[in-house]
Amino acid sequence: MNFINKMMNIIIPPMSLTLLLLVLPPYLFFKFLLATLRPIFTEDLRGKVVIITGASSGIGERMAYDYASRGARLALVARREGRLQSVASIATFLGCKDVIAIKADVSKVEDCQRFVNQTINYYGRLDHLVNNAGVSPVFMFGETPDLTKFVSAMDINFWGSVYSTYFAIPYLKRTKGKIIVISSAATWLPVPRLGLYSATKAAVTSFYETLRVEIGKEVGITIVTPGLTESEMTQGKFLTQRGTLELDQEMRDVVMSMTPMMPAKDTAKAIVTSASEGAYYLTVPTWVRSLYYWHVFIPEVLEWSNRLLIMPRQGSTDRDTLSRKIVELLAGFRPYLQPGIVEYPEIGDNGNMPYSHY
Repeated sequence: MNFINKMMNIIIPPMSLTLLLLVLPPYLFFKFLLATLRPIFTEDLRGKVVIITGASSGIGERMAYDYASRGARLALVARREGRLQSVASIATFLGCKDVIAIKADVSKVEDCQRFVNQTINYYGRLDHLVNNAGVSPVFMFGETPDLTKFVSAMDINFWGSVYSTYFAIPYLKRTKGKIIVISSAATWLPVPRLGLYSATKAAVTSFYETLRVEIGKEVGITIVTPGLTESEMTQGKFLTQRGTLELDQEMRDVVMSMTPMMPAKDTAKAIVTSASEGAYYLTVPTWVRSLYYWHVFIPEVLEWSNRLLIMPRQGSTDRDTLSRKIVELLAGFRPYLQPGIVEYPEIGDNGNMPYSHY
């Protein structure tokens, strides 16, 4: 058996490279042609039924408005019932034919079953499921006193999507519907302090790529990997190393520095459009996708760059980083690079502050 593997080690790599060089040009031409034709066959969303989790803020909220403006009927899901009702009112004003707000926690399997069933009982069908709810742990892995406090991150980011999808699939198959899942560009960017967040999103991407093989002929799946997008997270609301939800704008500047930010409205529009066109993947803004090739071909350089920018100097505080110094130096340009940033007068909160997408 070892001999067979040794022979395959010699034969398969050059054969694979040769095959790739032969297949790549016609494949890329086909993709270009398909991208050109897709807008012609964009799905008409008038009257379609859409579930959006994490609809109380950020991308989820803005997707609700974009779907509403296209005439879709909505089921908005999140924990903040009051905020959901506000989003539902705005969606109605923007043209939504019908909207229901459902208070639910996606980390609980019974809640996911309930909001899917409630949507079906109310509308009688389901066309799009948007798995957007998420939470972002931000801390150095070795500095948390209790790692078990972050099990919820996987429960929300990964299992919350899986539960919702499991209960929605039978109804999506009936309508040849679509699943839109919000992953993250962090899955290929090794950013210090985002290790657990990146891992949960990488699990999401891997699961839905496999699910596409299983049900892709019956249900479309669009995997979205956004870069920085205007949200409560980009205001500095994170799960800290203590496992509590806090507003920490200094740490936001450490992790995000002056990376350009996409307005949530533009991100939402791009997602809804791509899903309606049947896209497999979407990265917004598009330039972020180029960093994936750094990850594949020169990972050491990407690792070194992030260590230089975001890791503190030895013997200094965890906020004494080059990334934060860049923010201080270029503060006057922030409104142009990060128009969604709002500076609050006080840093920190009691742990009960509502969180982005959730």
